[in-house]
Amino acid sequence: QVQLVESGGGLVQAGGSLRLSCAASGDTTITDSMGWFRQAPGKEREFVAVSWRNTGRTYYADSVKVRFAISRDKAKNTVYLQMDSLERDDTGVYYCAAGNAILSALQSTRGYSDWGQGTQVAVSS
Repeated sequence: QVQLVESGGGLVQAGGSLRLSCAASGDTTITDSMGWFRQAPGKEREFVAVSWRNTGRTYYADSVKVRFAISRDKAKNTVYLQMDSLERDDTGVYYCAAGNAILSALQSTRGYSDWGQGTQVAVSS
């Protein structure tokens, strides 16, 4: 079991930046992938980005590929999501998740076994 706690959300103006953090604890070595999802009110939870622990590779949703960056601090068991050039459509609750699955599954919630509680991001325009 992996426990995940997100932080760093807040209210920002369009065009601004935020860096979200996800602190992991427990048996963190059992999950190779750490992903970020977001969910706007009334919408489905959507994939944002994923990072693989063993290879260091990353993969992004097309909507954030140019603007967001996922990274890890392995020593601190923490994954980050740097969000730049924020847009109103980026508003939502952002969740981090841990899992082991192929890429197709990791682009869906089904690829993850553990989830954080979420952190709110609101972008004003």
